[in-house]
Amino acid sequence: MSLEPKDLELIENLIYKNGDDIAVSIARSFERLEERIDASESRGLGRLSELEDVIEGVRQNISDTIGDLRTEVREINLSSREDD
Repeated sequence: MSLEPKDLELIENLIYKNGDDIAVSIARSFERLEERIDASESRGLGRLSELEDVIEGVRQNISDTIGDLRTEVREINLSSREDD
């Protein structure tokens, strides 16, 4: 039993149809992968932003503490000069 041209056309159409389905499936997979990457990147940037806020708060606390210490040292220096 040999294949007729009509049969060959059906096989060819089936191959082309499946090729399109595979291409669409791959494209959708890449889209989902891109969405996941974007979400991961967004979460990472959000966490970095939170860390920056914490670091800035700590820096401000240290700066305030250093300012307080400077004031105390100046007061001690002034009081020791007055005692002399």
